[in-house]
Amino acid sequence: MTKDFGHPPLAAENQDLVELRLKELQEAGGVQETLRIEWRGQPIQVEVIDMPVNSLYYNPGTHRIRAQRTHDPVRDRGLDEDAFSVESQEYLHHLLKALPSDPSKRDPDFDALLESLREFKQNDPGLITRDGILVNGNTRRAALKDLAEPSIRVGVLPSSCTWDDINRVELALQLRKDHRRDYSYINRLLAIDEQLSLGRTHADIAREFRTTTRACEQDQWILTTLNDLVERSRTGGAQLRLLDFEDHQEKLKELHRRWVKESASSQEKADLMKESRLTAIILGFSKTDVRLIEPDFKSRYLDTRLPQAVRPQAPAASPAVAIPGLNRTVRAADPKVAEARALTDSVLKVKAVEAAGDNASLEQVAEAAKTITAVKAAVEEALEPAGKDARVRKRKQAAPDRIVDACHDIEQCITDLVLSRASRSLDEEIFDEAVLKLRASLGKLAGEAARSIKEPGDGVTWLLGAVRKEQA
Repeated sequence: MTKDFGHPPLAAENQDLVELRLKELQEAGGVQETLRIEWRGQPIQVEVIDMPVNSLYYNPGTHRIRAQRTHDPVRDRGLDEDAFSVESQEYLHHLLKALPSDPSKRDPDFDALLESLREFKQNDPGLITRDGILVNGNTRRAALKDLAEPSIRVGVLPSSCTWDDINRVELALQLRKDHRRDYSYINRLLAIDEQLSLGRTHADIAREFRTTTRACEQDQWILTTLNDLVERSRTGGAQLRLLDFEDHQEKLKELHRRWVKESASSQEKADLMKESRLTAIILGFSKTDVRLIEPDFKSRYLDTRLPQAVRPQAPAASPAVAIPGLNRTVRAADPKVAEARALTDSVLKVKAVEAAGDNASLEQVAEAAKTITAVKAAVEEALEPAGKDARVRKRKQAAPDRIVDACHDIEQCITDLVLSRASRSLDEEIFDEAVLKLRASLGKLAGEAARSIKEPGDGVTWLLGAVRKEQA
């Protein structure tokens, strides 16, 4: 159920002004501007009016800044207690202008929107309830307010609008392909999770979010993993936040694909790989570095290089776990996985202290930064031999290199086409035959890729989709 934030202080005044403006539109006659929206499963047209910028309220439940609200826990609690107070609305105003991955910094995309509105004015209308709550156009209103513009064009939702309606309409508008500014990665994960909590299936959500069922399942796994990391990072008054992982989208997606693939043959190896890669992701290593981390990375390359402060103690062998009522036992979790998890926990806690600000003393923050630097140096040193071994393995897997070589040839072909156009020397029939051969080769490549790759990434997914579309 969507949280009900109640009515804002100027709700009655806004309702009267909305009714007046709508009445003026009807009396004026002629063709009026409307906005098409999805309303309770049906498309409808709502009328667009001008409203005073300063009379409207930001939507406290907007998905656009849901993760960023935790940037300031005190002000976040204030939003839950009184979402329409001056302090809460000022906090929302700040977050709408802030960088999603670091709300202490200003977002360059907001500045670009500001300049666009300054030069070209408002192109697309926002959307409000009759109480004056913005359902769509929160960021535009923030920009117009900074520009001291007196009014904003907005569509008006029906008077029976509820907070559930606000939530659904906002999502539907945001997921239109022509929308100018996407949700941040973490806010998209939270929006999908919210839909799952409402009892919707992965297939339904995938259709609405214009993605695949497999991608929704991947997003759910990633958010569950991130929530687990946030909880594991808690130490004293310090704790990481979901938004601290905002910039790691591609690394997390690759982690999931590799974890699924590894789990098919060995759950313990999959978990070892997962914990070691999470440690590297937390430390900010690049995607290419994280790829070098295999299940044996910690034991083979890292353990001897770790500083003593974060080197986990080898856990005692766990006894077999009894299954109540069945008089049977199963093998306990592998001690190596528990040790890898303990290392990740240590790094999480130190990272949380480093980012704690006022929640930790200067000595604690300095010591945490020192430890992070030492651990990062150890991982970096361990990646060097791991990379050498990976290159040896890669030579045994030539298929990706051949794709790269083919791309280089196609790039050269583009240059040759440009040159031939100037000299009119292209044999178009031979070129057409070569393109047909390329199409046939791509079809064969897609067939073998479908048989060989169980968890396709973005590139293979595109290849399979392109060939299916061609064959349809």
